[in-house]
Amino acid sequence: MSAVLQLQDDREQIYSRLKQTMPDRLSPNHEWLACMMASWCAGQGVLPDTMGLESEQFNALTNHLFPGSSIPDHASSGSKLDFARMLERDDLVNLLKHFSKPDIIEMDWIIGVIVAGSLGSDHLWQDLGLWSRSQLSAMLQYNFPELAEKNDKDMKWKKFLYKQLCEAEGLYLCRVPSCEVCIDYPKCYDSEE
Repeated sequence: MSAVLQLQDDREQIYSRLKQTMPDRLSPNHEWLACMMASWCAGQGVLPDTMGLESEQFNALTNHLFPGSSIPDHASSGSKLDFARMLERDDLVNLLKHFSKPDIIEMDWIIGVIVAGSLGSDHLWQDLGLWSRSQLSAMLQYNFPELAEKNDKDMKWKKFLYKQLCEAEGLYLCRVPSCEVCIDYPKCYDSEE
């Protein structure tokens, strides 16, 4: 069996075990967090120790969603992201908080994980350890509906988020008046799967 298939099997086995410990799901976020946690435990994605969350946040997440599970706080992948090189970290957190739905208990966890995943070099859904781009789209639409609605051209999510940061600062990277005529249009809007 190839290593990729083995990791996928491991991820699915971990996911099944996590689902057994979860209390009744109250939110779709529980499903996405379980998928990301399973991938992270199997060494997939780029999320570092504690999935990029503060230790207290990580402990609260695991105690709330996966009580009784023995989840390590160190990344199986060995990933060590350098948040010092992410000058826009606070801006990205603020952008997501600004557009977040109120009264979602998992919101700080979701935001923290998305910010950590944004440091990866692959598609955001892969860096987060989600299983498909459609999962990421659904998660963003659920938690940040107004922000997700702005992605009306189905731009890749990481590029879209950074584009929003640039536009908030008055920076427009595309020199042509419309994305449809930009030379980089296929790079931004081509299929990720």
